[in-house]
Order: sequence, then C-alpha cells, then structure tokens
Amino acid sequence: MVSSFLITLREGLEAALIVGLVLAAVRKAGAQRMVRSVWYGVGAAVGLSLAAGLGFGLTVGSLPDDVGEAVEGAASLAAVGVLTFMIFWMRRQARYMAAEIDAKVSAAAGLGSGWAVGLLAFAAVLREGLETALFLFAALTSTGTAAGAGGAVLGLVGAVAVGYALYRGSIRLDLGKFFWATGALLLVLGAGLLAYGIHELQEFGLLPAVVEHLWDTNGILNEKVGWGALLKGLVGYNGDPSLVEVAAYWAYLLSVGFLFLRPARSVGLTSGTSGVERVTGEEPAAR
Repeated sequence: MVSSFLITLREGLEAALIVGLVLAAVRKAGAQRMVRSVWYGVGAAVGLSLAAGLGFGLTVGSLPDDVGEAVEGAASLAAVGVLTFMIFWMRRQARYMAAEIDAKVSAAAGLGSGWAVGLLAFAAVLREGLETALFLFAALTSTGTAAGAGGAVLGLVGAVAVGYALYRGSIRLDLGKFFWATGALLLVLGAGLLAYGIHELQEFGLLPAVVEHLWDTNGILNEKVGWGALLKGLVGYNGDPSLVEVAAYWAYLLSVGFLFLRPARSVGLTSGTSGVERVTGEEPAAR
C-alpha cells in the first residue's frame, strides 16, 4: 500500500504541477477561453492512461502462469529503468519547466490555438499516466493488489489536493525537497522492483540463481503477511532471495543512490500567490 501510495502521489503531483503551470500561463496570456481545452486534454490523457493500465493488467492476467511470470519480470525491469530515468530527469528539468511551458502556451495563445494548449496538457499528463500505470502494475504484482489499490487511490487524491492548493496559492511547498525525498524513497522501491523482476525471470528460467536461497527468514518474518509484507512493499524484502537478487539489489541501490545523493545545484518548483512558479535556490530573475 505504501509503495503504491508513494508512486501515485509523486507522479500525480508532477502531473498536477504541469497542469497548474499550463493554467497559470493561460491566465497570464489572457486566453481564458483556452482553459476548457486544457481540461479536455487532461481528461483524454487520464482516460487513456486508465484504459492502458486496465488493458495491460487484463492481458497479463489472461496469460499462462509461467508466461505471466516472465512478462511481470520484464515489466518490473522496465519500470525500474523508467523510474530511474524519471527521477533524474525531473531533477534536471524542474529548473526550466515553468519557463518552457509559459513560452509554449504564449505561442499557442498568440495563434489562437486552443488545440495546441490542450495537446500540451494531454501529452504531459499522458506521460505521467502511462508511467504510473507501469509502476503500479510492477508494484502491485510484487506486493498484492487489494491494499495496493487503496494506496494508489489515496496517493492520487493527495496529489490532486496538494496540486490544487499550490495553484491557488493557499500553501507553499519546497517541491525541490519534496522531489528529493520522494526520489530517494523511489530509488529504494526501484531496487526492490529490480530484485523482484530478476526473481520472476529466474522462476521462468531466463536467469540463473547461482545460489537459489542465500538465506531463509520466512519462518521469522514471512514476506507474505504482516510486517514482512509491509517491508516487501517498502524496501523489497524477500525472505529467501537468490544470490543474484541480493547482488542486483545492492548494486543498484549503492550505485544509483550515490549518483542521486551527490551534491548538485538545488532545483525545485513551488507556487506563488499568482500560480505556480519556478524556485531554484537562487535569487529569482527580474521580470
């Protein structure tokens, strides 16, 4: 539940921020007539993302068990790759996102093109939605669907609420620190997904185990119930992992964690009283 909550909160807030930036730019450009186009684009992206996630789940669920394991393993590895790229991409691009969106919306408003603004919102939200569908599929197959689905809904509700409050200027949030903290937690989740993906491919026979069970602590802390299930969702706990799973988990966590935690220029986004604006840790440029 916690892992799915974190995924949808993070991804949902990114989408909400982008929509807020688009709406703020539309208002700044004096093109209020285009607001409807923005919401059309958002609605279409959300609908397509839900359909893609549902279709993916139903398709994999209808496969034979052994083939399903292979697909789930491959999906988990793909999710790790996209998750890692997304974390570092957001860290780099947050600095310039507001300015880029403002320029694109201004250009579209100058041409009177509501379709262009709607397409901008559609593309941005669809990207986040498809990423979320992939991450959730990987997370839910590794931890179970009941509690995880509830966590995903709570995360989306929280993201929408925070995003709206930021846009309206009722709260200020250091999103640079928020994305850093959630990024660090998602890297731990990514390490767990990597180990789970490897485990599924080993079950299918595509990868060797080398040592099938490096240890077995399920008699003490069962990975399928109680605290064991919670730790599995949070940090990828496995009561009887193979040598390859353990090696991959720590190799990912240490190498990617080092790159993520090394000092970098602080970047982030926050909201001002007139909408969502850029904060870089430096003095804002004169407007």
